[in-house]
Amino acid sequence: MAERILVVDDDLDSLKLIGLMLQRNGYEVSAANTGAQALTRAMAEHPDLIILDVMMPDMNGYEVCRRLRLNVETKGIPIIMFTAKTLIDDKVAGFEAGADDYLTKPTHPAELASRVKAILQRTAQRRHQANMAPTIGVVGAKGGVGVTTLALNMAAARVLAGENAIIADFRPGLGTIGLSLGFPQSQGMANVLQRPHTEILPRLVEAELVSHASGLRGLLSSAQAQETQINLSAEAMVAALRCLRQLGRPVIIDLGSGYTPLVSNLQRELDHLLMVIDTNPITSMMAREQLNELHQWSGNDAQRVSVVAVQHGQQGKQLAWQDLERIVGLPIRAAIAPSADLILQAVQARVTPVTFQPGAAFSNQVIKLAEEVSVKALQASQQAVLE
Repeated sequence: MAERILVVDDDLDSLKLIGLMLQRNGYEVSAANTGAQALTRAMAEHPDLIILDVMMPDMNGYEVCRRLRLNVETKGIPIIMFTAKTLIDDKVAGFEAGADDYLTKPTHPAELASRVKAILQRTAQRRHQANMAPTIGVVGAKGGVGVTTLALNMAAARVLAGENAIIADFRPGLGTIGLSLGFPQSQGMANVLQRPHTEILPRLVEAELVSHASGLRGLLSSAQAQETQINLSAEAMVAALRCLRQLGRPVIIDLGSGYTPLVSNLQRELDHLLMVIDTNPITSMMAREQLNELHQWSGNDAQRVSVVAVQHGQQGKQLAWQDLERIVGLPIRAAIAPSADLILQAVQARVTPVTFQPGAAFSNQVIKLAEEVSVKALQASQQAVLE
């Protein structure tokens, strides 16, 4: 959709010339020839940019600019002052009123077009960075290492830290998060992913989120077997995740185990991926193979991938920390020791262990890990915007 530009000038010839030039460059144009009319149109149309003359009979451009900046609905609209007033004091007054740029008449159409393009690009970049929350994927080298428990409690930890975290499970028919939190019929993810990807919009996704008493929100899959037959398109999954990025911060995704089509389809949308292993040598070798598949996406960037070891205390040969790192090929960010009793008590209370006993050893470990990984994900997200 073309950007809409509101041109404000009491000179009708200027309005026509500027409007024609902008239309030739692919923009939609609306016009106002008084200050009052400019304020009304800005409120009604929410244009992507305003080109504003200073000298108008009812209200000068400086006052229009100040009023736009004071209104919560219009304060973010970029403004270019475009006027015949050429003194330095005039330009200073324009910037003090809140203008983003200042051009003096007459100017070459190419320069005006260049300034418009630059302002719109900078604004789009800022909005993108503000709207796009960091995404963290949690995946296991194999089943049974505790991926879901870790993902869910990391999300709960970020809620405790004051963030608006969302937990997401993209595995219809295999979901257990809803069962542990008291949402046994949580079919939100299936409802979203069955829609054509063009229809998956933030308001649709938001309507399917469940809200826990702790403040944690989730787009969840149920454990109903028939949901496993849903045909999941990559486009729908990507659209859903992009919507989630606009609704919460951060978004933590339970990806299950293995380098599955789910991981392959979503990996480019992730700012950070947490690989979960246990201390069994077989698991470590499986993790190494999966990380090799992720190499092209991550580039072995420490901001993109972390490995965490979950210590279950199971029987059999266990590897030392250094041996795990040697096999996996990456540093182990943390070692987590779940408490079976704490997890059982939390499930019975329909809360996460981190929420149930935030001072427990397991909770402290997860809270610290969630904070560290969130920082890494945010750095990666900001870097992606700059690139």
